[in-house]
Amino acid sequence: MADLIVKAAVKEELDEMNVASDFYGALDDHVEELLEDAARRAESNDRKTVQPRDL
Repeated sequence: MADLIVKAAVKEELDEMNVASDFYGALDDHVEELLEDAARRAESNDRKTVQPRDL
């Protein structure tokens, strides 16, 4: 899957914190898992639309 996060947005959100270079990959992996789980939940409820409740 493609990169799901925007590094600049993460840096901006974390404001004055330093961000380790490997953090972005870990965050991207976590987001990918969240999306896959949400899609499975929607599908198991016979929906093709992923909704906030699927998170």
